[in-house]
Amino acid sequence: MQAEHSYKVPEGIHRLRADKVLAAGFPGLSRTNLQRVFDAGLVTREGERLSRREPVSSGETLVFSLPEVRPLGLKAMPIPLEVVYEDEALVAVNKPSGMVVHPGAGTREDTLVHALLAHCAGQLSGIGGVERPGIVHRLDKETSGLILAAKTDESHRELARQFGEREVEKEYLALVGGVPELLSGSIFDAIGRHPVHRHKMAVVPAEKGRSAHTDWERIEVFGASASLLRCRIHTGRTHQVRVHLSSRRHPLLGDAVYGYRNPEGIVPPPERIMLHAERLAFRHPVTGEPIRLSAALPADFRGMLETLRGLQ
Repeated sequence: MQAEHSYKVPEGIHRLRADKVLAAGFPGLSRTNLQRVFDAGLVTREGERLSRREPVSSGETLVFSLPEVRPLGLKAMPIPLEVVYEDEALVAVNKPSGMVVHPGAGTREDTLVHALLAHCAGQLSGIGGVERPGIVHRLDKETSGLILAAKTDESHRELARQFGEREVEKEYLALVGGVPELLSGSIFDAIGRHPVHRHKMAVVPAEKGRSAHTDWERIEVFGASASLLRCRIHTGRTHQVRVHLSSRRHPLLGDAVYGYRNPEGIVPPPERIMLHAERLAFRHPVTGEPIRLSAALPADFRGMLETLRGLQ
């Protein structure tokens, strides 16, 4: 198994691309291998994944390991999937809430990876390593909606590049508590680890976090108790939509971690966080043709909307 490498950015470097810093620090690492490391999402800073072009500075510590392509120890499981798009290069799935994407400690044989192994008959990119074949981005367990998986290493590299270079358009539907005063807005607050509760993320000063950009638009209002928002995220920080909207005092319904409370019982408590990855737009990793995908709302989200409409 490949060892994990830790590299402290030397003095005199200010906002230089991460790939250039690692290339200088590890001259024995070939350009191809370095590209594989970034494309597989295996370079992190403070636990957050870095793209090749992400600027880094003196004193920061970068951690990476070389991806291994080896036989899978996972069993393909015939779990039904709602496939939104599929061809020889990739597959797009409308992931249900409650399904874990990656296998890990404490997970069972019902993750998205297990289901994809069966659906694709094992034809998934191995560039991400044994734990996440084909996966090029992520969704939280409770978040429903669109997620892509690559079938070939070529597709994996190109899709990972597009995500890393912020070329992919990502839109979410979010049910939040309260009603924003404005019809739309943008949030640019940096996100980092919560200073006390390390399992959470938080809005932090720019020098202590990573840049984050969320645009939001008010779609529907349910009295004074809740609103439906469409959010476009231009960065991919952990829990970004949840953290940004909570920071504006509009936490997602069901998101107790980030402050949603319903003491008056105005809104029926949902069984999960009301967040759905509705749209993805990107270029096909082989042909370069533009692709725009959308995923239908699941029954629980539709049911919550109907309940809220009925309370007015």
